[in-house]
Amino acid sequence: MQHRKLHDRDPRLPALADKVHVKEFVAERLGSEKWATPTLWRGQSLPDEPAWDFPYVVKSRHGCGHTLVVRELADHVAAVRQSRRWMQRSYGAWLDEWLYGEIERGLLVEPFIGKDRSLPIDYKVFVFGGKARFVQVHLGRGEEHRWTVFDTAWRRVSAPTDDPDPPMPKSLNAMLRAAERLAEGFCFVRADFYDLDGQARFGELTFYPGSGLERVDPPRLDLLMGLLWSAALPGWLEPVPQLAA
Repeated sequence: MQHRKLHDRDPRLPALADKVHVKEFVAERLGSEKWATPTLWRGQSLPDEPAWDFPYVVKSRHGCGHTLVVRELADHVAAVRQSRRWMQRSYGAWLDEWLYGEIERGLLVEPFIGKDRSLPIDYKVFVFGGKARFVQVHLGRGEEHRWTVFDTAWRRVSAPTDDPDPPMPKSLNAMLRAAERLAEGFCFVRADFYDLDGQARFGELTFYPGSGLERVDPPRLDLLMGLLWSAALPGWLEPVPQLAA
């Protein structure tokens, strides 16, 4: 991951990390605009007064983690202030995440797709050499955030926790197929999805998950991910070992 951040200047990456432009790419690759959450508004400065029904989500198109759920007027006021700070500078320079600095600064608003006050479960598909290998499941976002990693047969491969394993989403196979289609031509991509009443919904494409700084436990999983990435690079001929039980 650090090598990609420092050396990979693939000109395709900024557009695919841009939360506005990537929706066009997804519609083209997957053959339907229904995969992506619609954009209610896009621009450079969030209006002072809400123009959409609550709740909705405010994001920057050029950053990572720039997401605010707006449920009432006070949230909108806070989002106006925060979004102005997002727009003051490019994202990513502090962690050498080159591609974010190449994305046009901007904001967008989307409808909220969670239920009640809960954010939807995030299913992040790790695709190496065009093949989906793992699904990182993020639970409790905005509350007690935690994540677990499964293989594509829904067997846990990350370290055990006290939490019971979440059920396999009904749309898992659709997510895996879509992730592989979106990742064609790249050695590694993480494609994020939600499951909305059994229907897969695209979230975003990520090329620097966790900026390569998240701890992967157990270490053998970290090793296997690195080997799978290496195997997807041109000129790599060594077989990739299986993850031991």
